[in-house]
Amino acid sequence: MVARGSFSWIAAAVTITAAVAIIAYTTQMSAAKYATASSLSATAFFLWFFRDPKRRTRICNNCLIAPADGRIIDIRNRKICIFMNIHNVHVNRVPISGRVVNIEYKKGGYLPAFCKDSERNERCEITLETPHGEITVTQIAGTLVRRIVSYVQIDDKVIQGQKIGMIKFGSRVDVTVPESLTITCKKGDRVIAGETVIAKMQGVNRGN
Repeated sequence: MVARGSFSWIAAAVTITAAVAIIAYTTQMSAAKYATASSLSATAFFLWFFRDPKRRTRICNNCLIAPADGRIIDIRNRKICIFMNIHNVHVNRVPISGRVVNIEYKKGGYLPAFCKDSERNERCEITLETPHGEITVTQIAGTLVRRIVSYVQIDDKVIQGQKIGMIKFGSRVDVTVPESLTITCKKGDRVIAGETVIAKMQGVNRGN
């Protein structure tokens, strides 16, 4: 299964591969054959990169789960920052059930997503109204990214683990943590979107 919003990239790669393959077949040129192999490799890469594997989310109303695959690069001021490398799945998910109350897209630069200055990059801030108060999930573009894809709209009711959007290529996702929840992760931890608990109420087990 491939991520929603990736069709144009995959379609372009398939079209180019098919065209180059036809040229290689009709001309028997060595260069065209090498180009076909390269195009096939590019198509395979896009299919792999835009993969969207199934995730099993155990709903927990008193837990915050990771909104993105990747590595935690910073925790400060009740905000957890997750860096997504090129090998991570880039589909983002809802950290806790609630309602979308605001979506704000902000233009900006394209600094490396792991830099603190990347907060000035192109980004999309999605604010959720939850039983623990408002939280904000911020999708931040990286150096190679020119597009952030959102799957939700204002007033949508969303469920923990639901797909919320995607950032193309290397990027970062920040999430604010309500005061009622205790952060359970630490800098350097690897997390999986829709599965890894990153904060919860004290004394609460997963599934409550």
